Amino acid sequence: MKRLLLLFTLLVTALAITIATSAQTITTFDPPGAVGVVQPAVILDDGTITGFSIDAAGISHAFLRTPQGHITTIDAPEAGGSIGTQALSMNVFGTIAGAYSDAADHVHGFLRDYRGHFTKVDFPGSIRTILISINLEGTAVGVYRDPSNVRHAFLRTANGKFTSYDIPGESLPSQGCYFTCINAFGIVTGQFVDADGIFHGYLRKPSGQIVTFDAPGAVNGTYAYSINLEGEVIGLYVDTVSTEHGFVRASNGSFTAFDVPGASGTEPTNNNVWGEITGDYFDPSGVYHGFVRRRGNITTFDIPGAGTDSGQGTIPVGLNDFGTVMGYYCDAITCHGFVWKP
Repeated sequence: MKRLLLLFTLLVTALAITIATSAQTITTFDPPGAVGVVQPAVILDDGTITGFSIDAAGISHAFLRTPQGHITTIDAPEAGGSIGTQALSMNVFGTIAGAYSDAADHVHGFLRDYRGHFTKVDFPGSIRTILISINLEGTAVGVYRDPSNVRHAFLRTANGKFTSYDIPGESLPSQGCYFTCINAFGIVTGQFVDADGIFHGYLRKPSGQIVTFDAPGAVNGTYAYSINLEGEVIGLYVDTVSTEHGFVRASNGSFTAFDVPGASGTEPTNNNVWGEITGDYFDPSGVYHGFVRRRGNITTFDIPGAGTDSGQGTIPVGLNDFGTVMGYYCDAITCHGFVWKP
């Protein structure tokens, strides 16, 4: 299964290309120095985007793209080693959360506020810390490895208080969460894996209560990717024949499954406050295409220049509350960022 966000793997120029049609506006971008994958992470309601890209040496650099298209490259002050700096989340106040490697290849979490001030974040006693998501209250969630190299999930409040947690019944440590996995009320969603290697979704409430769940028909796994302000969780599940389907889990626990018509697999990635969903689907040839689901209706799109061979195509990552979608598209050589406005 394609992972839409690869943490610490090989995964704009300031020149952007804007294409307008009768129904949409598409802007493509690459951060300065990017020659490898461009991986946007979050888009705010004003159009600000953060994420990271790979340079010619294979090192990650975070970036911040303004609504006007100006791109700033960001590196943590101690960044070095084989990974570099990766921005993975951002809240409405412009605080960026992510991780970086130092010169000794030790991995640390970081927070960068809107003024550019960095705070190194290490879970106490950990040997590796990654911040994955941050909400408007400044609470960040992530994963860390303890001295025995066992991975755990954790929360860090805005005042620096840490809480570690594990999912009951998990065989391997929590897989963390993807995209907007902590909402404004402090509810976290993600997934964990059991002793049989099957993934299941979970919610962690502010009280510390953990609720696990599986989408109906999820014989081969449930993957929870995003939770919005209303408590709706979106993600995908895998059926008996290993086909991927999208799902919405309402705050009351009820499920709605959906598929892009004609798709060989449907992979939602993010939802907004209105319940709109974006993601990708792949066709029988293995080519990826973007989609947006609004009030049950699905619109599909492709970014001009996206490749048409297996593993290439258009891959949305997130959308804001105004319905603007951002993500990346891959051609025969590399991947580039895009913004799509309906």
